[in-house]
Amino acid sequence: MDTLFNRAKKRIPGGVNSPVRAFRSVGGEPFITERAEGCHLYTTEGQKLTDFVGTWGPAILGHNNPEIRAAVNGALEKGTSFGTPNPYEVTMAELICEAVPSIEKVRMVNSGTEATMSCIRLARGFTQREKIIKFEGCYHGHHDSLLVKAGSGALTFGNPDSAGVTEGTARDTVVLPYNDLDALKNAFEQNSEEIAAIILEPIPANMGLVMPEGNYLKNLVEIAHNFSALVIFDEVMSGFRVALGGVQEWAGITPDLTALGKIIGGGLPVGAFGGRAEIMDLLAPDGPVYQAGTLSGNPLALAAGITAVNTLQNESPYAKLDEMTQMIVDCLSEAFSAKGIAVQLPQIGSMFSIFFADSAVRNFEDVMASERHRFSPFFSEALKKGIFFPPSAFETCFVSTAHTQDVVEQTCDTLSRVIQSL
Repeated sequence: MDTLFNRAKKRIPGGVNSPVRAFRSVGGEPFITERAEGCHLYTTEGQKLTDFVGTWGPAILGHNNPEIRAAVNGALEKGTSFGTPNPYEVTMAELICEAVPSIEKVRMVNSGTEATMSCIRLARGFTQREKIIKFEGCYHGHHDSLLVKAGSGALTFGNPDSAGVTEGTARDTVVLPYNDLDALKNAFEQNSEEIAAIILEPIPANMGLVMPEGNYLKNLVEIAHNFSALVIFDEVMSGFRVALGGVQEWAGITPDLTALGKIIGGGLPVGAFGGRAEIMDLLAPDGPVYQAGTLSGNPLALAAGITAVNTLQNESPYAKLDEMTQMIVDCLSEAFSAKGIAVQLPQIGSMFSIFFADSAVRNFEDVMASERHRFSPFFSEALKKGIFFPPSAFETCFVSTAHTQDVVEQTCDTLSRVIQSL
């Protein structure tokens, strides 16, 4: 049978334009979405799914939000791209700087990968140093500098984690375990004049959700600054979702640079990076650090993003999102406990994840030690019953304002039956 996915595989590598969509880790073939509305996806096979992926984070106001759609339509009437400065860029820059106090100046790009890549280049230009510290399990896009992993020791220089990444590039990246201040101190002591910056997801969400322990983030910033290195917060996923000002607002931490994306595009492709003015002023045309993009500040994307950010600012749905998410987490906890399956369910605001483990997961090593084989049957049974979780044990789930009390209660009832059937 020449299905749509079979047709895709003939012309698109793996049949998908982003690897996790391929369902390789959960088995079977991916469904294909025809349309999305509110908290639901509608597949080409006629199935209606309650969605906890939310296009991997941006859909905090639900899919096909009418206000966002109207804003895009209004912008579309004026043109799709100008190649010149436009009013949307100014408005978005003002909104971001108002919401995220650490950002004094900001530049728009087209993706989170571009944002983190630009932060790295800017940090190296500002410090005149080459090495970067990242953490195991934190994903910052697919550019070469950050597609590396740790070796057998916490202080080992990275080995390429993707074909096509050179060993020379990998040597400039030091990979450490998250939540380990001793490893961080040792890395700086051994490379005190060479480290330009630390880049991290302040709350890692690309290996599942891992929470920082105690004063970890505060101490991390102090250590970096003691060695004259910068701190880059990758808030592509957490920005405007954990709080309007992201994790840095929630934790009261001030990084030097911040990468943003997802929600500030309202569902359209977008990214941004910003920070202290003295650092940002090194960017061309004012300074020697070059960065450019033909479609950066695209009017359609920014019209959508401005509407999303304004809605979050005006309606402040964060308490309600936390309440709905907590209901789901409590339901999962009770159902897995009744089934006798050990589970950890870290949650912050509208984000949560599922680890099949006996104790709290605090870093990538703990993630890998969890009983990951339990995820696939849970995912598959939930999908059969109309609930779509991320098709990987290493991802984070998202709740939107479209997940109403009725939807959440129905989801909890279904999940309880799914878990009982495992």
